[in-house]
Amino acid sequence: MPVPELPPPRSSLPEAVTRLGATVPGAVAARADETGAAVGAFSGAHTLPTLPAGLPSGPSPTALPPTAAPAVTGSPGPGGGLERLLRGPHGLGTAGLRLTPREEPPAPVAAEKGRPIPGLYHHPVPEPDPGRVDEVSRRIKAWALDEVSLYPEEWEEQFDGFSVGRYMVGCHPDAPTVDHLMLATRLMVAENAVDDCYCEDHGGSPIGLGERLLLAHTALDPLYTVGEYQPDWAASLHADAPRRAYRSAMDYFVRAAGPSQADRLRHDMARLHLGYLAEAAWAQQDQVPEVWEYLAMRQFNNFRPCPTITDTVGGYELPADLHAQPDLQKVIALASNATTIVNDLYSYTKELDAPGRHLNLPVVIAEREGLSDKDAYLKSVEIHNELMHDFETEAAALAAACPVPSVGRFLRGVAAWVDGNHHWHQSNTYRYSLPDFW
Repeated sequence: MPVPELPPPRSSLPEAVTRLGATVPGAVAARADETGAAVGAFSGAHTLPTLPAGLPSGPSPTALPPTAAPAVTGSPGPGGGLERLLRGPHGLGTAGLRLTPREEPPAPVAAEKGRPIPGLYHHPVPEPDPGRVDEVSRRIKAWALDEVSLYPEEWEEQFDGFSVGRYMVGCHPDAPTVDHLMLATRLMVAENAVDDCYCEDHGGSPIGLGERLLLAHTALDPLYTVGEYQPDWAASLHADAPRRAYRSAMDYFVRAAGPSQADRLRHDMARLHLGYLAEAAWAQQDQVPEVWEYLAMRQFNNFRPCPTITDTVGGYELPADLHAQPDLQKVIALASNATTIVNDLYSYTKELDAPGRHLNLPVVIAEREGLSDKDAYLKSVEIHNELMHDFETEAAALAAACPVPSVGRFLRGVAAWVDGNHHWHQSNTYRYSLPDFW
């Protein structure tokens, strides 16, 4: 299958912006038309409204019409991140941090499947566009079976039950085409193949994990060596399903992404692999880490590679010098940490039923702080909520300090990923069920 031709990403960095917090308002205003066009440069001008909403339904699930823009509504749709950011943080003492007066969001526009965790701070979203979900689901299964031979026949039910098409469509509401959505979907499937086959329940083991991850990482970050040994490395990229998936998914990605976007992803994948190794070390030593140590591991072994590519999937590029700013890195880290604790909470009963001891935040808190299972779980909910509030506070401050269109759009994309990730966990009743703590 040929790699789809995607337009090259374009930078939207105004010349006047040299660092966060040093924006020249007049220069930004003067460049508004130019930067807005750059943000939406797919096939003609496509600017995002200030208050985003879900993608419009069109006759074709594969692409938005060139001139279509998402409708502006007050509903907390899949792209409703910036509206939430503009409302600012929640809680006592935070009213002065808001950019606009708070308005309570209306009820979700679609009934949700599954029960959210009681007390978990989250934002309801509509169901992802079914046309796009069907098309992404069809394409990803064809890729998994025909291009990379990802799984044997007996794993098909689990692959289908993962509902990765629904997951990625819900997390990337501003993707202009299904081709763009497929960039994220292949990477998500490849990352899960590595986790399952190298670390978890499909043959994974902590023993020898470092070698397996290193060799798999060369499918993302190519080896440059002498001619005598280059063929051996190239052949190794097809040695097992995880490496085949990594190689193919990254090949598609680098053809669509800018160089800095591809390097950003490689860096975040290295972070992920480092987190895998820390968890494997604890498993080999039969050790339960301190709570703070576990949370440190989770800042590496988390979903960060997914929201970090939100601009590539959206068809634009957040300039490298803006992405690298500490304030933006903090926002991405907080969002990624919160979404990963969501996974700990929703997969809690699934992991309890699996063989062996699986570390997750409630298990670690119960062990290290001597709490009951229920109290440890409820404390984990509180930790998630604090991370979410911190994410929203920092993102709102950053949006005010750096009112550059690409920054605002990137923050919306990260917020949409956070909301879409929760919605998928809550509604995927094939994989997850809640403990009986309420």
